[in-house]
Amino acid sequence: MTAPPFSANRRYVTGLLVALFLAVTGTGCSAPGAGRSGVVVTTNILGDITRTIVGDQAEVTVLMKPNADPHSFGVSAQQAARIENAALLVHNGLGLEEGVARNVQAARDQGVPTLAVGEGIDPITYAEGRTARQPDPHFWTDPVRVLKAIDLITTRVTEHVEGVDAGKVRANAAAYRTKVSALDRRMRGELGKIPPSRRKLVTSHHVFGYLAQRYGLEVIGAVIPSGTTLASPSGSDLKSLADAVRRAGVPTVFADSSQPDRLAQVMAREAGLRIKIVPLYSESLTDADGGAPTYLRMMRANTDAISTGLATR
Repeated sequence: MTAPPFSANRRYVTGLLVALFLAVTGTGCSAPGAGRSGVVVTTNILGDITRTIVGDQAEVTVLMKPNADPHSFGVSAQQAARIENAALLVHNGLGLEEGVARNVQAARDQGVPTLAVGEGIDPITYAEGRTARQPDPHFWTDPVRVLKAIDLITTRVTEHVEGVDAGKVRANAAAYRTKVSALDRRMRGELGKIPPSRRKLVTSHHVFGYLAQRYGLEVIGAVIPSGTTLASPSGSDLKSLADAVRRAGVPTVFADSSQPDRLAQVMAREAGLRIKIVPLYSESLTDADGGAPTYLRMMRANTDAISTGLATR
């Protein structure tokens, strides 16, 4: 039997070595999503919800820091790379995270599984202002919609994050659903105590539309007539709102706890009335030492503040 030519042997050995190298280093062609791990979440409110569901089953990276503004926060180059290597990217959607929208789109274009939670919870539109008829992204002010969000996140985590125990993730979600359902009952009871003539909300910007719809409150208006803190009111905006407040006899204006209440104070002076300015936690959790380090604590604090602010003068 004649031996194969030397060149054929060399090509065979070279091919074998290349194949071995690619197998060891993993630099060859691989299945889509190979090498991706963990869950990345844009906002800290969704981050808290997602961490509670995932538990110790996977790493959860939250991009937005405590007390930050979801409309304007951005990400570092290192965080952008983490997004692109995630097994799942959870974001609010509906235009909330204006500063990271391009990063979310880039990850989606590269095949990262993404979940825009706000799109799956039966979103409503803004009632008035510059953003009227646009989808309202602030769904977390309604715990019933958060129950839907829990289900969406649970399903996507078990589908896309390798190595998680689906049974444990679902058990975490079920336990959390119980707590969120209890929050809904608490809010229904406390906000139900507000007299009918005082069930009117004025806030620093449009955040609480979902809460108002769920618990029978009326949004009179916002100091910033927009769904984003990046907008600013005109003089005519403030006058129109002041006139509405005067007609409605609203005793309290609620300002975002992370934003100065100067505009609310100006509006109060425009109204020519003595109006209390009460802070609410609207779009961000606080750090551990603040009053709203978790979603549940944030909503309990807001419920107490709204109930007290509107029920008494």
